[in-house]
Amino acid sequence: MTVLKNSKPLDGGGGGSNALVDVVGSSKKPYCILLWMGKRGVHGQRATLIAVLVSAFAVAGIEATIPQPFGFPGETSGYASIGRYPARWWTPVIDPQKPDWEILPQAAKPGEVILSKRNELGILSNFAATPFTLRGVRYASVEGFWQMMLYPEGWDDPRAKATFLKWPYTRAEVALMTAFQAKAAGDIAEENMRKLGIDWVTFEGRRMRYRSMVRADHYRLIVEAMRAKLSQNPSVRQILLSTGDLVLLPDHTQEPNAPPEWAYFKIWMEIRRELQHGGSAAKSGVN
Repeated sequence: MTVLKNSKPLDGGGGGSNALVDVVGSSKKPYCILLWMGKRGVHGQRATLIAVLVSAFAVAGIEATIPQPFGFPGETSGYASIGRYPARWWTPVIDPQKPDWEILPQAAKPGEVILSKRNELGILSNFAATPFTLRGVRYASVEGFWQMMLYPEGWDDPRAKATFLKWPYTRAEVALMTAFQAKAAGDIAEENMRKLGIDWVTFEGRRMRYRSMVRADHYRLIVEAMRAKLSQNPSVRQILLSTGDLVLLPDHTQEPNAPPEWAYFKIWMEIRRELQHGGSAAKSGVN
């Protein structure tokens, strides 16, 4: 592939935004080199346009590449960062096998970032294998903690007494699950709950409403688990703070009118704000 050197922006390189798009030759197929310098201070804008252009060229059968590194006026970092954030957080993903539920990194608008499981931001997902201890019990992930509460808690639990139901796992087994395994275990439990006609889960022998539309007991427990995950996994804290003032968004479609604890990305932004102002992650809940 031919690499262009000393290329100049299309608008002459003024103080605002400028762009450069070059198509260069190859022995096999055309390639496109994309550089874009968005207006300073608008985080994610450069990557957003890059995402649009890369996707457009992919449809046209042109392979789009972004040189590494390339420089911005007054900046020493290359493609490895977009402003203060890693450019890979917005690197476009062209994946014919993408599941229907997934929201790809390039869907983010200026000032936003998708908490994609395809890069390090996925550590903020409830699915992530980030073990923590809460009230003396070890959990492999927030998802395992969440779905564990849907399972029977002792022999006298009405859920356990329903002999026509099958519970393929124990509560302790679910607590040690992560990712899709934990989610699948929870799907089975939710189906059993529907058969029983119950709308509650339990923790430490106490019942609480599941899918409450207010920040009630279940919400507070999920936030407590997320805080434990952060305080006991330094990389979680580091990555959360590295998102600065970006708006965090989920990498999967959200059900309409979901309870507040489903919006883990909003909870992380509230915790991030506390940390940025010198607060502690050890609080029991987000108000």
